[in-house]
Amino acid sequence: MANLFTPWRYEYIKSETAQDAGCFFCAAAAAPDEPERLVVFMAAHHLVMLNRHPYTNGHLMVAPLAHVDTPTAEDTAARAELWPLVMACREVIDGYSSPDGFNLGMNLGSAAGAGVPGHFHFHVVPRWSGDTNFMGAVGDVRLVPQALDDTWSDLRQRFTSHRERFPLPEER
Repeated sequence: MANLFTPWRYEYIKSETAQDAGCFFCAAAAAPDEPERLVVFMAAHHLVMLNRHPYTNGHLMVAPLAHVDTPTAEDTAARAELWPLVMACREVIDGYSSPDGFNLGMNLGSAAGAGVPGHFHFHVVPRWSGDTNFMGAVGDVRLVPQALDDTWSDLRQRFTSHRERFPLPEER
């Protein structure tokens, strides 16, 4: 099996910018309506946001509103919300861009590759047959065919149909 190394990810993970910027998930939870936060949906216990450094167009992350490092640190209600919300993300992306498949998962802890080890998050990455190319391996470039602000606007609108399934608590 061949290994493809992604040093640009490691450089970001270890960068002072990533370490000093605070937790961007907590910042997004505090100001979800600010477009630069890239939040497309808020549920009672989690937010859904676009990845600023996506692997593919529509790469979403589901993160708890609480700053916790593992799903086991969440309370029962939050844990019960997580998987249905991940499936709703898959459903929205499927209807939006009709991918051929998905990568779903999380990296828990820095040894597992977590870019934000203190705040767990679940990745929902749409994939298309043939979406890999030489650009990432040779040119240190990832091709994403739509601007983040356009994807943000489109997905925010599409998630409104899920409000009934994931209501916000009255006090929010």
